Amino acid sequence: MSTSKRKIYWFCQLFGWSLLILVEYVAYVLEAGFDPDALYLAIANIFLGITLTHLYRLVLRHWNWVRLPFFQLVPRVLFSVLVLAMIMTLVNIPIDRRLFPQYFIEEPWPTIGYMLTWGKNMFAWVLSYTVYHYVEENRNAEIERILLKTSIRETEAKVLRSQLNPHFVFNALNSIRALVYENPTKAQQGITQLSNLLRNSLLADRRKTVELREEIRTVEDYLALEKVRYEDRLTSYIELDNRTLYWQVPPMMLQTLVENAIKHGVSTAVGGGFVEVKSSIETDKLHIIIRNTGVLGDKSASNGFGLANTAQRLELLYGPEASFTIFQEEDTPTSGPVVCAEICIPAQSEGIFRRKEEAIK
Repeated sequence: MSTSKRKIYWFCQLFGWSLLILVEYVAYVLEAGFDPDALYLAIANIFLGITLTHLYRLVLRHWNWVRLPFFQLVPRVLFSVLVLAMIMTLVNIPIDRRLFPQYFIEEPWPTIGYMLTWGKNMFAWVLSYTVYHYVEENRNAEIERILLKTSIRETEAKVLRSQLNPHFVFNALNSIRALVYENPTKAQQGITQLSNLLRNSLLADRRKTVELREEIRTVEDYLALEKVRYEDRLTSYIELDNRTLYWQVPPMMLQTLVENAIKHGVSTAVGGGFVEVKSSIETDKLHIIIRNTGVLGDKSASNGFGLANTAQRLELLYGPEASFTIFQEEDTPTSGPVVCAEICIPAQSEGIFRRKEEAIK
């Protein structure tokens, strides 16, 4: 319990019990006159009430009753009220019989009256204290569940952001090695591009989103390295709406999709193929389209890691407002079978995007 809550607790204890007992004492004084013994008894009852209810608090906290299901908590609360009321009754009846015998002459069953009176008072205190902490405990438990869920989602997102296919790195190194003697300049360029990819992959788990223009640079480095490997069998097109350059996207997401497109599409086509990336803004949302040569019906292509990765990351970051769809386009005589993937991302900071769009214009 924090210091402020502890102070509030003791203030409520002292003020509540003092008010309750002194009201009864004042009513007695107005009826029978001042009696010092009655005053001493009132003070004793104040401290006794505080002591008993504080013991209940210790029991409640020690056994964590507020964490119990409601139907297990209720009988414990009622039993505690009964015990507390019985103790107050057993302490007060002998003293009252000696100090105020006149009040017991016409009362055949004083114990019942005392039990009802003290039971009412104890029930009010116990119920108030227990309900407050029961609600607080449930609220804290809900907050912990939310924080745990958020932590799990963030961990999942970090794992997904940091994915870079080790097979691609291996193939890229082999391609660069082949260029070392044939074209040293191009080999140096390839090493720089691979270094950029590796750096972005390592930084991906530290950033939730990056600007689209930065992600596109990663895609361009990746395509350049794959171009070394596939040569004329790979053709790429990138067409971006200038208004989309500063929109935030998950890091390494497009690179993963382009890698998936080449691995399951272009590389399996007899004569090679193409990869096309386009961006636009429609209804205040960012739309990214990735088209590539390929057949979606291929089991390996439709179940690639990149597709599951993208769908999961978008759901983790943006919820239902974002979407990811992939489908097979109708064949055309010029392009042949084409797979199209569409990503829709809502604006996260529209004011920033609009200012940057105005700067571009």
